[in-house]
Amino acid sequence: MDMALTPLRIASKSEIATGIIRFELQRGDGGELEPFTPGAHVEVQAPNGMMRKYSLSGDPEDRTRYEIVVKREANGEGGSRSMADDASIGGDLFVSEPRNDFPLASGVSNFLFIAGGIGITPVMSMVRQLNATGAARYKLAYLTRDREATAFRDELAMPEFHGKVHVHHDGGDPDKMLDLWPLLEKPMGRHLYCCGPRPLMEAVRDMSGHWSSAAVHFEDFGSSKPAHRPDDQPFHVTLARSGRRLAIPVGVSILDALRADGLNVSSSCESGTCGTCKTALVAGAPDHRDLVLAEHEKASHIMICVSRAPGGELVLDI
Repeated sequence: MDMALTPLRIASKSEIATGIIRFELQRGDGGELEPFTPGAHVEVQAPNGMMRKYSLSGDPEDRTRYEIVVKREANGEGGSRSMADDASIGGDLFVSEPRNDFPLASGVSNFLFIAGGIGITPVMSMVRQLNATGAARYKLAYLTRDREATAFRDELAMPEFHGKVHVHHDGGDPDKMLDLWPLLEKPMGRHLYCCGPRPLMEAVRDMSGHWSSAAVHFEDFGSSKPAHRPDDQPFHVTLARSGRRLAIPVGVSILDALRADGLNVSSSCESGTCGTCKTALVAGAPDHRDLVLAEHEKASHIMICVSRAPGGELVLDI
């Protein structure tokens, strides 16, 4: 899909935690930027040409700048390294218009945010908005390895966050992870937002199964897709409306196979967290790998960006 990109000037660049860099982007002519809502993201073309999604973590009311935060992944595909190493103050980055697949629910009076590592970035725009408006109560549990790896640590220590934010460091020791069950045991009418490494999101999903599915929201921008498993098998997908039958090899998603066959299928995160590619399942036994479907939906739907089948065939309502 073609996407319009606008050059924005890098007004500032600073390391706010170990290997975590904040960029402030502005229009070269000083004009206002396109508005965004809490939880929104933009796509950015790194200096090496790679496209990456980054949350807008700044104040949604500030139209003069976009704030994005990049974690330099030494072993990643190269996009974050290029942003961290090659993007310089005064230079331009090409940026898409904001899009929000992780919106803050309206009409809700109480929120619970759980963020791990760089997953704090979309949450920052949300808590900043809630602080500014006073429209709802919230609690934020922010899980990091140590103080040095904690983005926004100084801001979150300011008085407006007192009593609302709990920052937990585990030192990389699984035995010292925060016990999330006391936070999740009683939904109490809250909406839950979780962003971070996939193991964290899977743990939160397991512990929030008794919450309303409409009140549980996940986001990771495809940065932590479930890995291919050693026991993955090829399988087939039949499209019920046309009767076409496609082979799905190991290492290829249903979504990618459909695209390769010329079908235009809606998607966004491509990591099983946003729900855009939810597809009706006519027949077959899927291997669900998403964080979206409620238990009662798994017999009749599948997220085709990540879920598979353990061999055999799936029939989809496409």
